[in-house]
Amino acid sequence: MLGFLNITIIDVIDIILVAFLIYQCFRLLKGTSVIGIAIGIVTLYVFWFVVSALNMDLLSSIMEQVLGVGVIALIILFQQEIRKFLFQIGKRSINSRLGKLSRRFLNSNNEVDAGSIEEITQACRRMSETRTGALMVFRRISSMENIIETGDKVDSIINRRLIENIFWKNTPLHDGAMIVDNNRIVAARCTLPISQNLELPPQYGLRHRAAASVTSETDAFAIVVSEETGNISFVVDGTIRTVTSLSELKLSIESAYNEA
Repeated sequence: MLGFLNITIIDVIDIILVAFLIYQCFRLLKGTSVIGIAIGIVTLYVFWFVVSALNMDLLSSIMEQVLGVGVIALIILFQQEIRKFLFQIGKRSINSRLGKLSRRFLNSNNEVDAGSIEEITQACRRMSETRTGALMVFRRISSMENIIETGDKVDSIINRRLIENIFWKNTPLHDGAMIVDNNRIVAARCTLPISQNLELPPQYGLRHRAAASVTSETDAFAIVVSEETGNISFVVDGTIRTVTSLSELKLSIESAYNEA
């Protein structure tokens, strides 16, 4: 008990947990187009709390009905953000010691060998030199069936000439993402969601934004070759990093699979 406020240790824990949850939600929404809506909703809840504390029964009842219906609207409006939030929670659980053991079991066959990494990096080198835009997504654990279904099935071994041919600008398969799964090219011309993160620098085009989006919503990682600059970017967890050498690219791919 704390003075006349009659606050117990459970109340303190309750406040801390609520504050932490609000902080995590705002951190998740920061930089997106829905942050303004989220602030408006929090303002309404604070207003409802105030009118309830002042015993304004009529206004409190109206606000309660509005916010009750608003919960359903929130689920519809923020479905992508909620999905991302739950994924982040699951991802942290997977990073636990027990999670790592199960992840090793689930991901035992889903990686690329040294020969395939060499083919990928050499294809990236060539496409970088010719300013050929490319977007390659590598599955680790998260299912990507819904994304694969948007493109054309390929099911081929990883080959540098095939990769170059897929992304050559005059081919039907160049526009979209190539998906790599279990040491094979499984699909091309796949459609990815576009990131609404307003904090991404303006020089990043649709390929980079799509790579940031898919790696934020899943545990996949991506490689992007810029059509404008020829720069090669490695994208994981929504973070875009420019690689400066083929050895750095190889190390990034190997490290991504070792962490999975």
